[in-house]
Amino acid sequence: MPNKNKLVIAFLSIFCSCLISAQTSDLLRLEYLNIPNSNSKNSISRFRALIQAPLKVSEGNYIVIGGEYRYIDFTFDNVPFSTDDLQSIQNIEASLGFLHRSKNTDWIYAGKVAGRISSNFETKLTSDDYIYIVTGYAIRDRTAEGKSDKPNRLILGLEYSTTPGRNYPLPIINYYREFAPKWTYTLGVPKTNIRYKFDDKNHIQAFATLDNIFANIQGNKTIDGKVAENISATLVLGGLGYEHYFTKHLLYYGYAAYSITNDYRLRDNEREDIYTIDDKNTIYFRTGIKFKY
Repeated sequence: MPNKNKLVIAFLSIFCSCLISAQTSDLLRLEYLNIPNSNSKNSISRFRALIQAPLKVSEGNYIVIGGEYRYIDFTFDNVPFSTDDLQSIQNIEASLGFLHRSKNTDWIYAGKVAGRISSNFETKLTSDDYIYIVTGYAIRDRTAEGKSDKPNRLILGLEYSTTPGRNYPLPIINYYREFAPKWTYTLGVPKTNIRYKFDDKNHIQAFATLDNIFANIQGNKTIDGKVAENISATLVLGGLGYEHYFTKHLLYYGYAAYSITNDYRLRDNEREDIYTIDDKNTIYFRTGIKFKY
């Protein structure tokens, strides 16, 4: 893969993680993902559970306590390294956020600090297993009834994390708009979409999105004299999705997509590729239930 493409994918991968952590309005999510590569026996399965609890401390001010767990299973096809210690990885994250809604304006200001353990958990935890994240962002929310003829939301911010190879903050930007009866769109990363609402319960969408998996490898892997220190997968996807709302806040969702770019590899802590596990395009399925505000 050309170096220019590698840089683009690396940037999108980082951007993905910061936007997911900053933007989600989910209070509870249970999700299953499967990436069965049709061109090889390489496959990835992921279970994800997320919870966030906003606690009101005064008028317009909230503390948000959050936690997330991800369990990822790998199946490898004919790779030149031992996979006994890479059958699965886990991500465990705890976060604490603060949110302030300005009186008489459309703006909400928020910040969050988080600690994440991301590892294959083969030995005792080491410093490379820990990632720390600081996020600050502002939201101009005009989605409430009467706020705008065409409800919209703008999110702007910055995030800094100790993810290996990233020593600078990255921007957050996302824009949502209802542009016609039953139609909305979202522009941003990790997801851009256009959505149609059949009614209050059934929605469909076409989307382009980004998904990312990352974990430290305890013990590392030496391949052709080079040392791989982590495993990651970045996919740029296009597909269709369906959502069914049981209530205003509780819904089922299912997405089917095909990868435009698939970069599944072992890397060192300078983000240099050591071994590409798979770069063939593949199908992608994700489904789950979530409760959001």
